[in-house]
Amino acid sequence: MSTNADRKIALITGSSRGLGRNMALHLARQGVDVVITYRSHRDEAEAAAAEVIAEGARALVLQLDVADSAGFAGFADALKSALGQQWQRDAFDYLVNNAGIGIHAAFADTTEAQFDELFRIHLKAPFFLTQALLPLIADGGRILNVSSGLARFSMPGFAAYAAMKGGVEVLTRYMARELGERRITVNTLAPGAIETDFAGGMVRDTPQMNSAIADQTALGRVGLPDDIGAAVAALLSDGGRWINGQRIEVAGGIYL
Repeated sequence: MSTNADRKIALITGSSRGLGRNMALHLARQGVDVVITYRSHRDEAEAAAAEVIAEGARALVLQLDVADSAGFAGFADALKSALGQQWQRDAFDYLVNNAGIGIHAAFADTTEAQFDELFRIHLKAPFFLTQALLPLIADGGRILNVSSGLARFSMPGFAAYAAMKGGVEVLTRYMARELGERRITVNTLAPGAIETDFAGGMVRDTPQMNSAIADQTALGRVGLPDDIGAAVAALLSDGGRWINGQRIEVAGGIYL
């Protein structure tokens, strides 16, 4: 039976629901324990934790608002304390910067407030939250930054969102270069169109859009949350140890 020291621990931001929750479940099935963060709905986070535990892994729930960088130091302190109490460890292994929101607005109509909100959540948070957590990430660990297919191809209404994700992809390469001395790999995972509640569930709930995207995808359908969770689990497995500084698009071959 594995000991606390043997078990891998993943922290996934925004994992109380959506893609983050699915990532947590796939990792749990691989024997990875999970720290689940939520912004305001603890009940959803607790439900996600119960699912992780049902898969045979351990789970911890912590509150985190990635839009509020002033809270990152306090979150790091809370995480350090929790790691010691639950795992008798002072470090975790995998960080997945997943938390995010979708704002659909034409370039000409995007407000400065919308731009700033997307910046705080999608670019500033991965930069400064990761920075705050570096002392707690084990040497030889992994960081996975979630981007979007929209950083490669363009769909009207996502100019600000995609610009932040483009920044994340550049940041990933710099992080990989600078953290290499600690043997920490850093990669980007870029989902394509997925059937979730992103941007009000546009892809999931709009049959015409769903069909149009499927027609432009080599595998003939839009993505499902399980496609992304499985990819995260694969990248964080032992088989992904030599992948570093890369952008991996998980999109079924859209717009090839």
